[in-house]
Amino acid sequence: MFAMSSRIAGQATEANDAMNVKDPSLGWMIGFLFLVCFVGLFALVPLRKVMIIDYGLSYPSGTATATLINGFHTPQGAKEAKEQVKTLGRYSLVSFLWGLFKWFYTAGDDCGFESFPSLGLEAYERKFYFSFSPIYVGVGMICPYIINVSILLGGILSWGLMWPLIEKKKGSWYPATAKGSDLHGLQGYKVFISIAMILGDGFYNFVKVSLRMTKAFMAAAKRRSTLPVSGSSDGPARSLDDDDLRRTEYFLRDQIPMGVALAGYVAVAAVSVGVVPKIFPQLKWYYILAVYGMAPVLAFCNAYGMGLTDWSLATTYGKLGIFVFGAWAGASHGGVIAGLAACGVMMTIVATAADLMQDFKTGYLTLASPRSMFISQVIGTAMGCVIGPCVFWLFYRAFDNVGLSGSDYPAPYAVVYRNMAIFGVQGFSSLPKHCLTLCCVVFAAAVVINLARDLAPEKVSRFIPVPMAMAIPFYLGSYFAIDMCVGSAILFVWEKVDKAGADMFARSVASGLICGEGIWSMPQSVLALAKVQPPICMKFLSRSTNARVDAFIQTLSSKT
Repeated sequence: MFAMSSRIAGQATEANDAMNVKDPSLGWMIGFLFLVCFVGLFALVPLRKVMIIDYGLSYPSGTATATLINGFHTPQGAKEAKEQVKTLGRYSLVSFLWGLFKWFYTAGDDCGFESFPSLGLEAYERKFYFSFSPIYVGVGMICPYIINVSILLGGILSWGLMWPLIEKKKGSWYPATAKGSDLHGLQGYKVFISIAMILGDGFYNFVKVSLRMTKAFMAAAKRRSTLPVSGSSDGPARSLDDDDLRRTEYFLRDQIPMGVALAGYVAVAAVSVGVVPKIFPQLKWYYILAVYGMAPVLAFCNAYGMGLTDWSLATTYGKLGIFVFGAWAGASHGGVIAGLAACGVMMTIVATAADLMQDFKTGYLTLASPRSMFISQVIGTAMGCVIGPCVFWLFYRAFDNVGLSGSDYPAPYAVVYRNMAIFGVQGFSSLPKHCLTLCCVVFAAAVVINLARDLAPEKVSRFIPVPMAMAIPFYLGSYFAIDMCVGSAILFVWEKVDKAGADMFARSVASGLICGEGIWSMPQSVLALAKVQPPICMKFLSRSTNARVDAFIQTLSSKT
């Protein structure tokens, strides 16, 4: 929304006319969020059983939250439960203190342990390094081994093979003058190829689940029973132990009727189709209708990916919205505003759908009522629709230089999204050379790999990588994959040495690692708002660069 403003538009040389500018206002921002934020809550409610029980997706953050909550409500006198809570608290404290320790060394850009070139400077440039993040190590201990290996494999294929090869075509496939964040350059390949793989995986699984739902619907209609996607079924797809059977019973007992979810989605979408174009005249009603037609598929892709890897790729789908709807509208008809507004709608839908499914996982593990959790999510979403814009408005009105380069609050992503929207209005013709062809190949490869996973025997399919997980490092890099694989390695060795201890305490250790550093982010944010800067910058240089830096410092010293 801030990318629409004249303050951001003034920093670009293109598409800064009145049709492509809309300044922030508290009224329309709150209204817009109320119109679009609730759609995602209804989008995937019918699929909650498929995601949580049938697929058994891990949702690592939801699992960590459930472990923390369960630790506060264990039966009195249970020795094992007390030990698990102690372990959770111990590793939370270690993770928190490690986050505090790392903060002291982050006084500048690319400083600190997160920028430690543990595998060498060349590997660091290619996003291969251990980032010393307890969060990712904990996530790696919770995620299945094949997910962590798939993420690492995706990083090797992209940053280790594809991007270096494409980079050699600089000046031929894409302009030699293209900067790092320019979608006309290498960044365009990274963004759109990763989207293509994600959509290929999500499309395959969405079609597979849709066919299952159709078959179940026909069978349920004959029996005049409820649909298994939101209620009971002939049996879960996975073998369940006694605890899981009890959780499944509670999870399916307090159903959210299919009709309520569908009616809610249609009603909110209908209101949005009528009202959002009043806020953004550039975003026609049929654009909004198209977004809501695409939303369930994209929400499924994002929720499925988050369940596997704990990563929400809502911003990636938002970039897809910028490109598609910006090109559809065109620059002369306010395509920049149309693309940014469509991005906001799409990002909100897929993000809230994935967050709700993450919360359903927590509810499943804590025996909470899904209906109560859904209502709580609606209340929390309504609060966010007011609190979020108010906090932004406070900054926007208090500081005249918010969004300006070089200020204390430069809002760099607003400039990035504005440039993406400008790029998007030019359509597919503006993609780098062969980018669309590569996207089609990657999309087809994701479908074929999933088909192979389903058709191969179990002893073979468990070694076939998951395309959704492979796609994430295509855009982000492999640094978190290495941390997650370290978590997998720790768990693997622990299970070999002490299987009983690993079964009892591994989840508590992982949850503690995730929660501790997550809690540290709150005092870190307070320090940033108070303009308290870390005292040290720890940065790593090559030997030759270090020699030049030393010579430069000596030259300055001699002059003074």
